[in-house]
Amino acid sequence: MTERIPVAFAVRDAVATDLDTLVSFTIQEAREAEGRRLDEPTVRRGVLAAFGDAPPSRYWVAEDRRGAIVAMISTTPEWSDFRAGEYWWVQSLFVVPEHRRSGLLELLLAHLAAEARRGGALELRLYVHAGNERASRAYRRCGFRSAPYAIMTRPVE
Repeated sequence: MTERIPVAFAVRDAVATDLDTLVSFTIQEAREAEGRRLDEPTVRRGVLAAFGDAPPSRYWVAEDRRGAIVAMISTTPEWSDFRAGEYWWVQSLFVVPEHRRSGLLELLLAHLAAEARRGGALELRLYVHAGNERASRAYRRCGFRSAPYAIMTRPVE
């Protein structure tokens, strides 16, 4: 992976006061990646869970020199009994349009990889919507490869 780490941005752990931005970015991400319109109160509850007791996920944000949040990334762990460790699933990744192609993707993934190593994670994983070729190309450029698995779903009715 060729790393273009921009010095104009800094990554930090997200905090509860970032909630409005994280919710907004999540809604924009779903619209862009899948053409989906999400229910804002549901997204708010989902993101807020990351700041409660026993959080199911963790968020980081990237800020520009003025302190404005310009990107986010989050992970959700999955336990592997095969390998006795966690896979970290990238769940939310969003870069505001005017900062795309600035190296923020690489910065966020490098930061996440360092956190994952410190946390003892086995590897980073993600899924990308089949029709989102732009994201697929970007992830491949950053070292992700197709896995020998297909994601299947079933309603729990």
